[in-house]
Amino acid sequence: MEFEELKTLGLSNGEVKVYSAVLNIGSSTINNIHEKTGMERRAIYDIINKLIEKGLLSYTIEKGKRTYQCSPPNRLKEEIKNKKAELERFEKLIPNIEGVYNSKKQKINVEIFRGKEGIKSLFEDMLSRKDLYIIGGGWYVAKEMPLFWANYDKRRIEKKVKVHNLVAYDAPPAPTKDFISIKKLPKEFTKNPTVIWVYGNKVVNVVWGQEFFAFMMESKDIAENHKQYFDYLWNNVAK
Repeated sequence: MEFEELKTLGLSNGEVKVYSAVLNIGSSTINNIHEKTGMERRAIYDIINKLIEKGLLSYTIEKGKRTYQCSPPNRLKEEIKNKKAELERFEKLIPNIEGVYNSKKQKINVEIFRGKEGIKSLFEDMLSRKDLYIIGGGWYVAKEMPLFWANYDKRRIEKKVKVHNLVAYDAPPAPTKDFISIKKLPKEFTKNPTVIWVYGNKVVNVVWGQEFFAFMMESKDIAENHKQYFDYLWNNVAK
């Protein structure tokens, strides 16, 4: 039995194989380890020396012959403790990394999404926000991807993500009711070829066709502008 989890402590594949072999055999010679792992003897010697340096293996000499054994498991506990301390120190650096990332980030970030998988990734991203504003919606995803929609909508409701939908004039009835508010746009807006999603600092323009296509702009100013546009339509145009 090999303990693959040892890799989380920084052990290589070979070190995991040798350590696991010695652990399962008990007191082991090079021959025992070779038979158990099938590895070359030269590689085994190198790995054993590394494991000894890490304090995970020790050896005894009887009649000029070395046998190897695993150190007590408490040594592994110490390694885990050290790894946790390293991760905690790294976690404290995240705000600094975020600061550098945000300072170098373009003021307007643009991404393109194609196909159903691309649309799905956008829907997953929208679950990170509490409000989604739609202009010209028609419940197209619910129709074209019913299984995905059912699972997604269940999770949306659990997260209490609110959808504010300015649906097209000829849109079908809403396939969901919880945390949904709807108004209809007049006929003049029905010919708009795109649907607009606004959430957080992101604005997504979606074109439904033979191939799903969307491009997303991430900009606080652009998102606020579209939100004002949404509010105007909601309060003065839609019914």
